[in-house]
Amino acid sequence: MSVEYLGLSEINGPLVILEGVKDAFFDEIVEIDVDGKDKKIGRIVELYEDKAVIQVFENTENMSLDNSRTRLTGKPMEIGLSGDLLGRVFDGIGRPIDGLGEIIPDEVRDVNGKPLNPYERKYPRNYIRTGISAIDGLTTLIRGQKLPIFSGNGLPHDELAAQIVNQASLGGDADEKFAVVFAAMGVKFDVAEFFKRSFEESGVMDHVAMFLNLANDPVVERLITPKVALTVAEYLAFEKHMHILVVLTDMTSYAEALREVSSSKGEIPSRKGYPGYLYSDFATIYERAGIVKGVEGSVTQIPILTMPNDDITHPIPDLTGYITEGQIVLDRELHGQSVYPPINVLPSLSRLMKDGIGEGYTRADHQDVANQLFSSYAKVGDARALASVIGEDELSKTDKLYIKFGKEFENRFVGQGKKENRSITETLDIGWSLLRMLPREELDRMDTKTLDKYYAVNEG
Repeated sequence: MSVEYLGLSEINGPLVILEGVKDAFFDEIVEIDVDGKDKKIGRIVELYEDKAVIQVFENTENMSLDNSRTRLTGKPMEIGLSGDLLGRVFDGIGRPIDGLGEIIPDEVRDVNGKPLNPYERKYPRNYIRTGISAIDGLTTLIRGQKLPIFSGNGLPHDELAAQIVNQASLGGDADEKFAVVFAAMGVKFDVAEFFKRSFEESGVMDHVAMFLNLANDPVVERLITPKVALTVAEYLAFEKHMHILVVLTDMTSYAEALREVSSSKGEIPSRKGYPGYLYSDFATIYERAGIVKGVEGSVTQIPILTMPNDDITHPIPDLTGYITEGQIVLDRELHGQSVYPPINVLPSLSRLMKDGIGEGYTRADHQDVANQLFSSYAKVGDARALASVIGEDELSKTDKLYIKFGKEFENRFVGQGKKENRSITETLDIGWSLLRMLPREELDRMDTKTLDKYYAVNEG
């Protein structure tokens, strides 16, 4: 027989405190009946002696200290799982909002999950093609990797996220099953509608599961959304043997929600007011990616975050960089020049790229082309700095070539259409056409055999 607790001892924002609690546990879900008219659910986030601090998922509107009845369910937050989740749209805690009815689950799982056991992990190898040259060519996304996008307010990360979802595939003629789990946290209504419309118009909605937490939804719900999405991704990957790409936007909204709830709980703040456990909290999300030995399927993550004031040393990008395997950095200056996507390739990197490209994966010359494009574009910065001092007319012939190469690289390689889906062959061929603008002796990051095979093609 379940026990109901009458009344509350305190209400503080999204938190309520219940006294006299017995046999409760951390993360347990509770049901709250408000005045016999409204039912809310909450989660126990702190226990002290006989007191329980409960996060209420819906707001605490209409709740008072004496009009509430609270019942402990004895279960953590769970979600029903089924292959029918694909093609559906849910709210931030996994309730259908597309008018297509409830999901009939094959099984029910705790959304909190667990990071993959390091011993059971398999090293990532194959790549995921996004159709975006700056990513596929220079910061290749590998199955099982976590590769964040560092953006800023006003930069087109939403358009980039939609393009990645619309175009992502396993590359080549792969016959393995592929799907996307998309989770948006704290987005405005028009942004959520943009994502839905984009996926429907491009015809990919049938292999996308969407979780939408809007800006006017309860802040506490925002903390559950990525966990719900990742639980679905793990089920599809390791039970249905699919390769799943998880796109999480915006992790900054998640961190802001964590800070707000932490402040309500009276916890001592750390850097920039964020709780001291921000790093470990991020890790519980990011580490739920990878490949398990002996199991067909993988979970790959692209978390997207907006850097406050474009500060890459801010705690959110800083801690994310420690946990993940590289980053893709969007640049405000390139955006100002109407380059889309405005990816600054120099601070961007993919630490797992080297093991998932080349012969048998993409193309034999991929690593050489990437190395040389990085090196040559770095020299563009030196040539531009020199030109700003002495003027472009006074530059040497080679430096002038680098200036020209830089403009073409930004416009033709980095820049592409919002619906332009390039194959890896097209990306590498564009790279070679740019490298041929430079004298052969300047291409010092690739071996002679590769140069002999590709440099002279269509030369002149």
